[in-house]
Amino acid sequence: MIKLIAIDMDGTLLNEKKHIEKAQKEAIHEAIEAGIKIVLCTGRPLYGILPFYKELGLQELEQEGYVILNNGCSVHKTKDWELIECAEITPDDMEHLYKFSEKYDINFTLVDEMHYFNIGRKPTKELIMDAQFVFSDITDITLEEAKSGKYKIVKVMFLGDPEEMKKFQTEYEDTIKERYEGVLSQSYVYEVLPKGYNKGTGLKNLAEKLGIKQEEVMAIGDGNNDVEMLEYANYGVAMGNASKLAKNAAKYITDTNENDGVAKAIKKYALNK
Repeated sequence: MIKLIAIDMDGTLLNEKKHIEKAQKEAIHEAIEAGIKIVLCTGRPLYGILPFYKELGLQELEQEGYVILNNGCSVHKTKDWELIECAEITPDDMEHLYKFSEKYDINFTLVDEMHYFNIGRKPTKELIMDAQFVFSDITDITLEEAKSGKYKIVKVMFLGDPEEMKKFQTEYEDTIKERYEGVLSQSYVYEVLPKGYNKGTGLKNLAEKLGIKQEEVMAIGDGNNDVEMLEYANYGVAMGNASKLAKNAAKYITDTNENDGVAKAIKKYALNK
């Protein structure tokens, strides 16, 4: 019996226009009414999920709700948005990682619970687009101020033209992964997280906190940053539009995000319809 469903957002719950279709909302509400806990598990920061959470009406439906954000780097209770778990990028990490951006025409950005920081270069069109997707302004900041200790930075993102990002990944991924978790979460975004943090560990830790067994967990996702949670969940479901890595990590494949894939997965595997 499934007791918890972790759902990715971009490319999964959201269609290509960044909207949630009626069928997904209805299936999620039906799952909650059946006693299943719904957890949004996304690379987005808190400010990037609040409008969608409100649209879904989850706060009204769940007495004890949670969200896993920043690819597993932070977990919030939804009743009062209390931060209950958080990773941290240290000042030394910022200094070390910033050097990787200098050779390429890409942005070096930092994320905390309230800000989308950009260091150095003028924002690329990819950075501007990404900030719009998460309902955030871009805050320019110096590396020294970022390292000052005033902010609790949870992750680093390198953003740029997809072709530029391919070159960046080819040159630096192995080096980055020696000290951090690294993933090309979108064609234009390479994310760097503290070692040991990803959606899979975030989901595992939350399930254990709630007393929910691995065999009672379902996860739905589409991207490379969903691989670990799809591997962890007993019911790992990849979207029809998922990346090759995500599909290989999943046990099951549902329809696309343009064709109610989330709703179909919930009804088939969780509600047995």
